[in-house]
Amino acid sequence: MSDIETKEIKLTGVSGSPGICIGKAYLVDKEGVKVIEKYFISKKELSSEIKRFKSAAKKAKDELRKIIEDSSDKLGDHINILKTHLVLHEDKMLYGKAIDTIKKDHVNAEWALKKVVSEAKVMFQSISDPYIKGRATDIEHVYDRIMKSLIGRKEEDIGNIDKRVILVAHNLSPADTSQIQLERIMGFVTDRGGKTSHTAIIARTLDIPSVLGLDNATGIIKTDDIIIVDGIEGVIIIHPEDETILHYEDLKARYEEHQAVITRESHAPAETKDGIRLNIMGNIELPEEIVSVRDYGGDGIGLYRTEFLYLSRSNFPREDELFEQYKEVVELMSPSPVTIRTLDINGDKEVAYASENDEANPALGLRAIRFCLKRQEVFKTQLRAILRASAFGNVRIMFPMISGVEEVLEAKKILSDVSQALDKEGILYKKDIEIGIMIEVPSAVVMADALADVSDFFSIGTNDLVQYLLAIDRGNKQVAYLYHPLHPAVIRMIKFLVDVAKSKGIKVFMCGEMAGDPYNMPLLLGLGLDELSMNPQSIPAVKKIVKSIKVKESIKFVDEVIAESSTTKIHEMMQNKYGELFSKIKSGI
Repeated sequence: MSDIETKEIKLTGVSGSPGICIGKAYLVDKEGVKVIEKYFISKKELSSEIKRFKSAAKKAKDELRKIIEDSSDKLGDHINILKTHLVLHEDKMLYGKAIDTIKKDHVNAEWALKKVVSEAKVMFQSISDPYIKGRATDIEHVYDRIMKSLIGRKEEDIGNIDKRVILVAHNLSPADTSQIQLERIMGFVTDRGGKTSHTAIIARTLDIPSVLGLDNATGIIKTDDIIIVDGIEGVIIIHPEDETILHYEDLKARYEEHQAVITRESHAPAETKDGIRLNIMGNIELPEEIVSVRDYGGDGIGLYRTEFLYLSRSNFPREDELFEQYKEVVELMSPSPVTIRTLDINGDKEVAYASENDEANPALGLRAIRFCLKRQEVFKTQLRAILRASAFGNVRIMFPMISGVEEVLEAKKILSDVSQALDKEGILYKKDIEIGIMIEVPSAVVMADALADVSDFFSIGTNDLVQYLLAIDRGNKQVAYLYHPLHPAVIRMIKFLVDVAKSKGIKVFMCGEMAGDPYNMPLLLGLGLDELSMNPQSIPAVKKIVKSIKVKESIKFVDEVIAESSTTKIHEMMQNKYGELFSKIKSGI
């Protein structure tokens, strides 16, 4: 091997799941079917072509069902991710439309499936929300499984790999990932995928290091190459030098020891050094993510996003479907609270079958509570399901994107109508359910005193609030660098909101990304937040740093920060006062 081939190479992707592993690479052929030829089917052959498609879809579904049976003990509640793929195999948007395309266009099954899936992917990928956009990957995985069945291509069985290796693949589906034998597979890296993909969720469930979205790792790495996977920073190193290996072996040992300690400690309450208790909650999208919230010591669900059931289908879900999902979450978390955010579509989470018009600026258009107040039949169906689920645990309802009092009053009137209807039907529900609002729009902050009179709690959605306050599209690379939660205007706005809420006697929570960054804890404690909600994996580190801080000191620190007008200066102040603490938390010393 030449010096060029063995030179140390570093590739950067995104962390799928944290951790570090060092070992030999093992390439698996998971690239999918690239070349699909189109040919026409005569009228008399249509019936047999449709039968061929149905047979391939059934075979693919049967294979997946077998994987589910074999993986249920290992994945626990996360097995529902694979069950979602099982449903997609029969979804009208895929299965039904593919058959319709064969009939209508007189084309072969492979081409019909490719056309339908391409259209579905375009719909999902036009959405800016990273989690919802990631669902396009689920469609790809189902497509690959059926397509391979159609062309007779055999799947490589990851479960049969009998070496201690690191998997390297173009892409891995949740089904592929679920077959990983932990005593053999140390970690994995892929060209495709992202942090919010279901593959990443399962990787985190298995607690196996992974780096995704590397673009061309499979073109660079060869089987038996020595590689390092750093799932903490989202990088991999190919042909590492001896010094690099020693460095990462030390990091690995320190990280694992540190994780064991803080995860064990995270089940204790987050209480500051001067005795102030802060609730640390988890954000979830799907019922199976409850496992992570509980495993990482979450005190409840601070944000249950409910859009996925609407976005992975071709029509609105029925009340019973919603009820069963909500009930599962509420029962599993009981007696801890579950904060259910009502539907937040369209905008950046557009649902094709719900769209009435093309909007030039959907983020500022008919979305969230505006959509629900206009489509009241959809809203009432969801509220009925939420109220029915509230009988099984501790539910809080939260209305998104509130800009004024009128919206809250109208939403609560609809909720009251739904409650009365359930009373007449003799259906049980929680009578004293708390009703809160998300603070995502600057006008809601300005009107905080009036909104506090009609709300039981505020929950700050910093992702949108910062974006709207600073007039920055954080998805636009040209201006994304200006998006910063520690902008002095953001800090002053939060302080104003909390002060108003306290004077009105209601609590203030935070459920945006700002809440899950340990770096922000000294400020958030000093600002007086009552509860924080975040990605479950962030809970141990956030709890650890909360326990290391005195609120009295944080309050004084906030007073100093409020006087500053520069984001850079605020960062310097944070680093000077808390830099050593941040370093210890991150490094695991």
